[in-house]
Amino acid sequence: MRYPVTPDGRYFVVRGRLWRCSNPKLSDERRTELVKALMLARRAKQQAMRVGDNAAREVARSQVEAIKVALGERGPVWWDDGTPDFDRHLARTTPYAEWFAELSRRT
Repeated sequence: MRYPVTPDGRYFVVRGRLWRCSNPKLSDERRTELVKALMLARRAKQQAMRVGDNAAREVARSQVEAIKVALGERGPVWWDDGTPDFDRHLARTTPYAEWFAELSRRT
C-alpha cells in the first residue's frame, strides 16, 4: 500500500498524520544501504526485546535513530527554504490542510 505524499514530496500521510520522507537527494545506492541497515537494527531491537536484553535494546534503538537521521526522516530537515518541519503533526492542522481535505474527499 502506498501512502499519499504531499505535493512538495516532504511528507507521506498515515492515518491523517504527516511523516517526513527520506531525503530525495540520497543516491539509490546510499538509500538502499541505509534501509538494509535500518531493517537489521529493527530486527536487533525486536530480538533484544524478545529476550529482555535492555542494554542491547538501547543499542539497537540508537542505531535506528542514527539511520533515520542519515535518511533525513529525523533530525535536521533536508530542504533549505526555511519552511518549518511538520513531522508527526496532523495534516489538518498544518499548511497541508487544504490538500489533505481535498485528498480525503476523493477517497
